[in-house]
Amino acid sequence: MHIASVGVSKLCFLFSLAFCGLLLLLIPVLQPLQRQGDLPQPRPHTKPARVGKGSASTLPKPGGPVVPIPAGKTALAQGLNGSSAGQGRSIETKVMRNDNYRPGRIADLHRSPEGGSLLGGKVGGLTGSRSRDPLELKDIFIAVKTTKKYHKSRLELLFQTWVSQAKEQTYIFTDGEDKELRRRAGANIINTNCSAAHTRQALCCKMSVEYDKFIESQKRWFCHVDDDNYVILPSLLQLLSSYHHSQDVYLGRPSLDHPIEAAERVKSDGSVSVKFWFATGGAGFCISRGLALKMSPWASLGNFISTAEKIRLPDDCTVGYIIEALLEVTLTHTHLFHSHLENLQKLPTDTVLEQVTLSYGGFENRRNVVSIGGAFSLTEDPSRFKTVHCLLYPNTDWCPRVKPHKKS
Repeated sequence: MHIASVGVSKLCFLFSLAFCGLLLLLIPVLQPLQRQGDLPQPRPHTKPARVGKGSASTLPKPGGPVVPIPAGKTALAQGLNGSSAGQGRSIETKVMRNDNYRPGRIADLHRSPEGGSLLGGKVGGLTGSRSRDPLELKDIFIAVKTTKKYHKSRLELLFQTWVSQAKEQTYIFTDGEDKELRRRAGANIINTNCSAAHTRQALCCKMSVEYDKFIESQKRWFCHVDDDNYVILPSLLQLLSSYHHSQDVYLGRPSLDHPIEAAERVKSDGSVSVKFWFATGGAGFCISRGLALKMSPWASLGNFISTAEKIRLPDDCTVGYIIEALLEVTLTHTHLFHSHLENLQKLPTDTVLEQVTLSYGGFENRRNVVSIGGAFSLTEDPSRFKTVHCLLYPNTDWCPRVKPHKKS
């Protein structure tokens, strides 16, 4: 009797194991099929977006021709001093039009005729449509590269004009101590202790410090300009707010009409070459925080200098190499940034105040300035920066007051 009960127990145990094994085999079959929409989708590949020049924007369609997009109108934000500046529906500051000049066209450079996002899809390496960034001036880190010998001749003009509207957001990167400049700008003057020579090594040294200071700042956007640039702050805010700082965004203007080619010494031994676009530092460029953080392995804590030495290229080229060649993020070409290397007189007068950066010719070409009229003569304002500033901010104390016409 005892032996029979043991046999029954063994049979029951074996039957239970077989039943459990059958259930395990049937569970995947009984589960519903995953919906196609839940599966990861491949990232579409598109050509780099381009912000148009003057009154139109061009966007290359994949496999198709460049299509001109007629520009519309926009408004100019006033009173950008402090953190309350901005534009668009997400910005707290009231946007007003300055009647001293024709309304700009920047807002419509990023919209389709139907009112949607013109630059949807992949922007600097991301998929999906771009979401607007509720942006204020305090979210932008503006780095101005200079050298001690230009503290008086160039920086004085910048502090008198556009920097006065963005004192807390503008950081001056120089190579020598200046007590007067320190008194004027305080902690926003950064002595990089780099060489004052205009060499590849000195330029990359300053850019390395700029990058590290931006990362420390926790700000959303990094914008680099030179000490001969005028930054039109309302236009800058309007342009950057068309993107989101968490996306991979690299905005600027190439100085060449073709990609640069360099020996690949980071990923390989230099036996192969790599081609990439870069935004010229002389016109200025902007990088989102999301992208800047991804640059860290090749840019942070002095790594920028070693990366530049490997490819043997200057600072702005190295930035383009890290972003385009290493991170495979596309430069968004824009004609809203300008350097002294281009013919600035060709810029249409009625679009000058719509640009993001302006510049002026040096000692070798003093006549290379934007063509814009105002209260100052060319002798009084050879760079035209004061003229531009008074059109943007007519209530500035040193700007000439327009006398009302007397009735006859």
